Amino acid sequence: MNEIFGLSTLDLSRFQFATTSIFHYFFVPFTVGFALIIAILQTMAYRSGDLRLENLTRFFGHLFFINFAVGVVTGIVQEFQFGMNWQGFSNFVGNIFGVPLALEVLMAFFLESTFLGLWWFGKDRIPAWASLASIWIVAVGTAISAFWIIIANAWMQNPVGFELQGGRAVLTDFSAVVFNPKGLQWFSHIFTGGLTVAAFFVLAVSAYHLRRRHNPGAFRTSFKVALLVASVGSLGVLASGHVQGQTAIQDQPMKYAAFSALWDTPKGVGMPESLVALPSNALRENRFEISLPYLGSFLAFNNFTEKARGINELQAEYEARYGPGNYIPWVWPVYWAFRVMIGLGVIMLLVSLIYVFRWRQGKLDDPGRLYPVLLVMPLVPHLANFSGWITTEMGRQPWIVQGLLRTQDAVSPLNPLWVFVSLTAFWVVYLTLIGLDIFLLTRTARAGMHEPEVEAPSLPSPHYLSEGARP
Repeated sequence: MNEIFGLSTLDLSRFQFATTSIFHYFFVPFTVGFALIIAILQTMAYRSGDLRLENLTRFFGHLFFINFAVGVVTGIVQEFQFGMNWQGFSNFVGNIFGVPLALEVLMAFFLESTFLGLWWFGKDRIPAWASLASIWIVAVGTAISAFWIIIANAWMQNPVGFELQGGRAVLTDFSAVVFNPKGLQWFSHIFTGGLTVAAFFVLAVSAYHLRRRHNPGAFRTSFKVALLVASVGSLGVLASGHVQGQTAIQDQPMKYAAFSALWDTPKGVGMPESLVALPSNALRENRFEISLPYLGSFLAFNNFTEKARGINELQAEYEARYGPGNYIPWVWPVYWAFRVMIGLGVIMLLVSLIYVFRWRQGKLDDPGRLYPVLLVMPLVPHLANFSGWITTEMGRQPWIVQGLLRTQDAVSPLNPLWVFVSLTAFWVVYLTLIGLDIFLLTRTARAGMHEPEVEAPSLPSPHYLSEGARP
């Protein structure tokens, strides 16, 4: 059996890895950003001795622990898929790819897991300074974890520090892999994206309780902290994303041309920027397009004269370099996912700036007319992150390792029926886990700083301190 429902093993394996990765990424940036916010709140509680702030860290710590406990399970599947579905990929990159993945577990996961347990279960048992140090180690550990995963993925997009031996990539320069410019740029983008995910969640929860006048002093503090983090994250994610786009012109020109829907190299001086287009891979042109002249040159090169190469020119160049084949990604989803990502990033920045202005006016206790917007804002950074991954992963096709290994040559020779069965099973399990996570987070967040209506049996709600108690 070569296909099932018209889908080949390659199609199903790609869809399975893409969707399970997105499911896993529902939890990852939330963990990275949330740990930092809680560490900041814990520092404020430690320095002030304010019981309200101490209880606030316990409240948000409970939410963090729920997400961490459910999210860990979703990441285990990823590494197994390399060996099961991507045999050719594992054989080719195993000597390099295994290093950052192993370091992620040894340096980061064990670190954050150990000290998260110490921080949470050591409440009221270990000294305050040790508790504070523990949550900061967790925050650093989550960032290190993200760093090593991003370094591994960046190598696929921009291979460095290796040589080919017997048809396999062999590591020759570890420092080149670690300091891969692509990886450093991506880490800044992913980290700031994680800040926005957590910050808008904390903003929504804080706004909900401020509206109810439930512990307004504490939730006013968490609102302010989250607002600052959201502002920094929104600015950072847009700035780092802009740098990434400019870099792609040099190391992944086909991806840049795809998310710009730039089929032909512009003639004359300057390059336009497409605002709206209907790209067609079949016609190798846009069926419809609205663009602004010279804007593309300004965004890509910081001037009004330089131009990027078009898709059709790059296709001819790649055929001459790599042999016959189609080197053009599916432009339509890449083009629109890129614009959705940017649009959502701008929305995050605007909402942040509006509430910074309200803060200056002394109106934070009343979330105002944008209160319903704040409640749905936690979805926005998630959608922006998913759109970004669609852009970068679909935009590099047909390569799984840029210029070295094509995706079709990396897949395992599996019966598509079994891949379909595993895909279906993963979807059922992952949707159940995400549903459980959302259910527990929502009910616990709404309950506030007292016993929640629903809690994980293995994770009882925290003991909140009363007046006169010692944090």
